[in-house]
Amino acid sequence: MDQDIAAQLQELHARVCKAIADPKRLLIINELRDRELSVGELCEATGISQSNASQHLTILRERGIVTTRRVKNNVFYSLRSQKIVQAVDLLREFLAEDLADHAALDGAIRG
Repeated sequence: MDQDIAAQLQELHARVCKAIADPKRLLIINELRDRELSVGELCEATGISQSNASQHLTILRERGIVTTRRVKNNVFYSLRSQKIVQAVDLLREFLAEDLADHAALDGAIRG
């Protein structure tokens, strides 16, 4: 792979990882995993204020994670690719296994 392309890919990778590194953005991604939602629907589902949700959605849109569709006065958001859900789920599985390993180790030390 060309070094310039490799460097660009590395930068994009880091930008996407930073975008999904926020708990509220993870909530938004989770709500969008199976359906398209408006900002209002996302706010209701996540408990995030509309202004805060809009800020997070802007970041997710700039990173290419979500796409928008406008219908009259409503903007609907959806995931650009289910691969982001797969990546988030894989990370969550890794973390759950890590947490279980630590709990087992703590139990062995105490036991």
